[in-house]
Amino acid sequence: MTDAPSPLSPTRLDRFARHIVLPEIGGAGQVALAGKHIAVIGLGGIGSPALQYLAGAGIGRFTLVDDDVVDASNLQRQTIFTARDVGHGKATSARRWLANFDDALDVTLSDTRITSDNAADLLDGVDLVLDGTDNFATRLAVSDACVRANVPLLSAAVGRFQGQVGAFAGHLPGHACYRCFVGDAFDAEDCDTCAEDGMLGAMAGWTGSFAAMQAVRILLSGVSRFGQPMWGKLHILDGMAPGMRTLTIGKDDGCKGCGA
Repeated sequence: MTDAPSPLSPTRLDRFARHIVLPEIGGAGQVALAGKHIAVIGLGGIGSPALQYLAGAGIGRFTLVDDDVVDASNLQRQTIFTARDVGHGKATSARRWLANFDDALDVTLSDTRITSDNAADLLDGVDLVLDGTDNFATRLAVSDACVRANVPLLSAAVGRFQGQVGAFAGHLPGHACYRCFVGDAFDAEDCDTCAEDGMLGAMAGWTGSFAAMQAVRILLSGVSRFGQPMWGKLHILDGMAPGMRTLTIGKDDGCKGCGA
């Protein structure tokens, strides 16, 4: 990567002009985004479109984590990959996409699977984690690591015609973590897959882009007027209706991830 220019140099001003003219973001918000570090865990159907919009938003630093390789069946919904990427690692291919999109971005990658053993190192220094992985064991390991590292978590999932995006701050008093939502029964790797159930590609795109918007909201909390981080709110996106509803996830005081 090349040395990053000043966040609001003439080149960057032009690139982010449509953000800066929004009163809810403005110049202060754009500068703040340039200084943020987000970890994207899972670069599949959710992580791919989310990464595109997060990079487009001007977030300055990324940690990309995915141990999988690109398969031809991914191309229907994983929008940063092309046929030339098939057989190559997703993390490496995603970094290449970012380099072509904006060479001012600071990108670190890991092509190892995130676990309870390595999560702390992978999440060191990040401001927010976006988890788009496809099994509960990994999601719970990420959630527990976020609580221990005092890092907020944006957890997203998608299948068939439904998506879910929730913001969790289990490291803060009175707020739920992702484990408060799903409990302990899913620590084993038991999860339906899109290969078995199918998935509308555009549904993954909607969920990923909505997750990106919520990530920007969280990162700008206290800086701009874009809104509150909405901790403990789970948004359920229905592609069949279509529509969206929001649930509130309460803190479980007995939760082994964030409880007393």
